[in-house]
Amino acid sequence: MKNLDIALERLKNQRLSSPDLKKAADVVQWLGAVQAQDYYGAKWALALRMQAATDQGLEKAFAAGEILRTHVMRPTWHFVAPADIRWLLKLTAPRVYAATRFYYRKLELDEAVFKRTNKAIAKALQGGRQLTREALRAVVQRTGVSTDDPQRFNNILFQAELDAVICSGARQGKQFTYALFDERVPETKPRSRDESLADLTRRYFTSHGPAALPDFVWWSGLTVKDAKNGLDMVQQHILKELIGDKTYWRSAAALPIKRLSPVAHLLPSFDEYLVSYKDRSAAVEANPSKQQAQGNNMIGPVIVIGGRVVGSWKRSLEGKSVRITLNYFRRISKAEKELVADAADRYGAFLGLTVALA
Repeated sequence: MKNLDIALERLKNQRLSSPDLKKAADVVQWLGAVQAQDYYGAKWALALRMQAATDQGLEKAFAAGEILRTHVMRPTWHFVAPADIRWLLKLTAPRVYAATRFYYRKLELDEAVFKRTNKAIAKALQGGRQLTREALRAVVQRTGVSTDDPQRFNNILFQAELDAVICSGARQGKQFTYALFDERVPETKPRSRDESLADLTRRYFTSHGPAALPDFVWWSGLTVKDAKNGLDMVQQHILKELIGDKTYWRSAAALPIKRLSPVAHLLPSFDEYLVSYKDRSAAVEANPSKQQAQGNNMIGPVIVIGGRVVGSWKRSLEGKSVRITLNYFRRISKAEKELVADAADRYGAFLGLTVALA
């Protein structure tokens, strides 16, 4: 199997070449979690894997709590499904806390401080209240805990997420809010750690495969030992493939790829197609002179044709239209330009705006 085949397998398994899922929660559950620090880009990442999704529809789903946004795994912001957030946090939060303990000490944050701030935040949010960061800053200040250092306050909220005290609420205009976790998230059946580890492992290699063990370790934030244990537990669901000198894992139930006509995608920043792998070479042109131009190891907005990164793009909103500026890394044929124009039209339809290419 060649690199290009890995790329095409991933396009299919990530639902980019077959965007057949109907709900935002379906996409998030299929992938396990979706990186979402770029909120607007992350909504587009979900839409790329869905049937006829719109920005407005995804905003409504977020406001209704059908998908949630919190810090989990590596950690960074992720969209997660309400049915998964409890066990995901229980599985990954201890690893995150261990990694941040030294930084907490520098900020003079410890369990006693978090106990006080978590209690005050929970009380302020009771009864379905959803508060912005600034409103919660005032709540924390009243406990006598200083929030003058922005990083200190950021980490107080961060720990409240890891402790399952808060998660995302509906936005107020363009401002994000926090809601009380136990009021926003339905109760789910408790799981053992092994059950959670097996589920996350199976989902990753099913939806992101073919992928290697270091890719899963990077994506999940788990230890190598945990990742290996997870693989051992799901052997009946995945296949082992030796490709070149690397070992990959993929779904045992995946059907062979049908050779379809190439499709172009305008991927947002931090899309799972690239950011969820430690080794992104399967999708990146193997020309060392282009690496710097491609920038940030492919976590910015990129143009993908047939699974391969061929350029970058950026958008600017201009009234009732969106201007999309394209930057190609190689010579593009007329047929490929038409594919990119189709991808741009899909993005315009998602936003409900006309498109101008530049």
